[in-house]
Amino acid sequence: MSPTPQTRQRDPLAPSREAVPGLAPSEDGGRGTAAQAAGERRDQGSKGRDAYFDNAKYLAIALVAMGHSWPLVLSGSRTTEALYMWVYVFHMPAFVLISGYFSRSFDMKPRKLMRLVSSVVVPYAVFQAAYAVFFGVMEGERVPVRMLSPWFLMWFLMALFFWRLLTPLFLAVRWPVPLALLIAAAAAAVPDIGQQLSAQRVLQFLPFFVLGLRLRPEHFRLVQRWRARWAAAVVCPVSFAVVYWAAPRTRLDWVYRNHGAQEMGQPWWVGVLTTAALSGAALALTACFLAWVPRRRMWFTSLGAGTIGGYLLHGFVVRYAEYAGWARTYHLETPVGRVVVTVCAVALVTVLCAPVVRRALKPVTEPDLGWAFRKAAGEVR
Repeated sequence: MSPTPQTRQRDPLAPSREAVPGLAPSEDGGRGTAAQAAGERRDQGSKGRDAYFDNAKYLAIALVAMGHSWPLVLSGSRTTEALYMWVYVFHMPAFVLISGYFSRSFDMKPRKLMRLVSSVVVPYAVFQAAYAVFFGVMEGERVPVRMLSPWFLMWFLMALFFWRLLTPLFLAVRWPVPLALLIAAAAAAVPDIGQQLSAQRVLQFLPFFVLGLRLRPEHFRLVQRWRARWAAAVVCPVSFAVVYWAAPRTRLDWVYRNHGAQEMGQPWWVGVLTTAALSGAALALTACFLAWVPRRRMWFTSLGAGTIGGYLLHGFVVRYAEYAGWARTYHLETPVGRVVVTVCAVALVTVLCAPVVRRALKPVTEPDLGWAFRKAAGEVR
């Protein structure tokens, strides 16, 4: 599972926990033969899951793990620094956009609210406390359990909670994406929003979540065409060359999206322009990423259902490696060492997305809270 609960949809390519009739795109823009359609339906995998979205979720979480591991070996390598910044431009926007797409049917009905609490609030509370204990042990001092200031990667669950609550509003307004962009730009321009509730990231990543809400299956079919894939093959190296040039001249806080412009010593209007530029670059690279996600079942497809475990657990290993000084101890700040770190990060998150880990975490990530909610009239659990 990704950090996004899956919801019931009827249209093709719709993400759902239950069996969903899905029809992956054909190369002629969707007018495939009956044989093609049958083969594509077989790629949906077990329980009607869509292989394309499970592939996308696994590959996105692999990029997240790689991005979190690279700071261990950034020193002395401009290429690694540029690659780190390049991945950070789009890997979380891609994850957020997919989360928005999975949230299209969210409303304030009790069943959906119960699902929000069980799949977002409970894991957040448990792992926020766990990270506090972990950091306290590593630092040798007592660390308070702070629920309003997310530790490390826990900001995403905090943000997802607020984005989900805002979903009915953004589904109702006339121009949701421009409104979200305006809010993100304003957040980058306003100083001293602070780290409480991960407010900067909640607001600055909001446009990608809202865009996901507005996407439909046909939009994903567009980026799966071979024309889009060839365009991605050009855009990616060109964009990396630009980032390679910009890396020594750019603060990483811009791609982290956790500070306003004035907190970084820049005038407010720089924050507005930078947010617009970064959002455009992130959208282009996210489209490139989605263009090259395989549509058929792969060896890692089933792991897409367990990405919540990979996301929540890999941070413990990465932070322990940082505290223990593995980069210096094992001489990893070399070209070969950086490759080893990258491979190990992908291997780690792959293991943590395995079904056995998902089942072990289920009492925390998918608890049954039916006892705590009243069943509304007409609603079936």
